[in-house]
Amino acid sequence: MIRHIPVNTMYKARPASWLDTVHHFSFADYYDPNNMNFGVLRVVNDDLIAPNSGFDTHYHNDMEIVTYMISGALTHKDSIGNTGTIRRGEVQYMSAGRGILHSEMNGGSDTVRLLQIWILPEKRGLPPAYGEHKFDWDERRNKPLHLVSKTGGPATIGLNQDVNIYAVELEDGMTLDFPIGNGRQSYIIQAEGSSDMNGIIVNERDALTTVEENLRITAKGKSHILFIEMAKGM
Repeated sequence: MIRHIPVNTMYKARPASWLDTVHHFSFADYYDPNNMNFGVLRVVNDDLIAPNSGFDTHYHNDMEIVTYMISGALTHKDSIGNTGTIRRGEVQYMSAGRGILHSEMNGGSDTVRLLQIWILPEKRGLPPAYGEHKFDWDERRNKPLHLVSKTGGPATIGLNQDVNIYAVELEDGMTLDFPIGNGRQSYIIQAEGSSDMNGIIVNERDALTTVEENLRITAKGKSHILFIEMAKGM
């Protein structure tokens, strides 16, 4: 089963003068009981953060949080002593566990665009943790780059949940087959450009879900896509 979610049907907000955001699921002031999550995927926010601004220190707990950078540079600081800056195609991840304070700031002169992804953990009260990885952009050119898997899995980044995140940039006309096994589902974000996914045209900032149905994706121009794959359910 496949469902296309155009960006113009998603909730858009400007909660601060420096932030424009698109919420894929219920978040903050947006509440829709029919749009709370997709399996263990709880939040996808497509954020634009103005220069010299960002999220001041705030609290999280019991959530696996992944930030995928599309443009600009974002600096993280937290209450367990970590600091780091990530840029286009790089990933920051945080297991909030039993509680952590952090900030995320754009200290540069360019607008930041990022995808912030929240995943429900397999259990509550885990120790908080932070990390980042500066993936080479070319590793995702015309083939999926495995960014995230369950801790102990094959990806560079491990989370406390059965979830896989991949990124790919396809050149115009390139085709990619993305299999979805029995009992699995995937949430796909067209980060940049557009694609034909099983005959559906998916444009920039759109999403598409698939449950136990394989995808054949053909790039319409240069196409940058993020896949969040997980067990079927919820």
